[in-house]
Amino acid sequence: MTVSSQGDKPFYSASLSKLILAVDAVRRPLSDGDVALIDRALSVSDDNAMDVLWTRFDGMGAIGRVATAAGLTGTHAPEDPSQWGEVVITANDMVRLYDYILNSSQLSSAQRDAVVGALSKAPATAADGFDQAFGLLGVTGVYAKQGWMYYLPADVYLHSAGVLDDRYAVAVLTTNPTGSWTTARDSINAVSTAVLAKLGVKG
Repeated sequence: MTVSSQGDKPFYSASLSKLILAVDAVRRPLSDGDVALIDRALSVSDDNAMDVLWTRFDGMGAIGRVATAAGLTGTHAPEDPSQWGEVVITANDMVRLYDYILNSSQLSSAQRDAVVGALSKAPATAADGFDQAFGLLGVTGVYAKQGWMYYLPADVYLHSAGVLDDRYAVAVLTTNPTGSWTTARDSINAVSTAVLAKLGVKG
């Protein structure tokens, strides 16, 4: 069962596109270097790692392949092939993506573990120094992919999508027109806290 509020509203993905690309990449033969790049893209949200993966694994095509495989009806590649942060996603699609990662027979247990293992290692501080301990990240029993992006003239994107207690896939996607990271962080934390309360999960 899926419960949502504006779950089909489109958002730019920011770094959540890293999760989509990783799901496509792990289904291919990978070198140790590839595995390390995927791990960094998902755990510390390393943009440099994503730049390499986006080119190496046909990022534009990968978005469409995963969208088709996982039934992501509102997800599509960016208009500008160089801007992976502008992949279009929806909250409902991010929930569907986690269901695909965890339950699809198209992924082996090793492929699934590679994705979940990397997400589970996400530290509070990302590769670029950004504090990614907002939204779902940091809650006991959660693994999540975080996203953040400043989009001119003043839109701040903060996203948090993950799995709680190995039971609930949750996606909180936000954009704030104030240009304030503090305001945006307070907003997504308030929404996430309310969701956790409804699910009976302690933060």
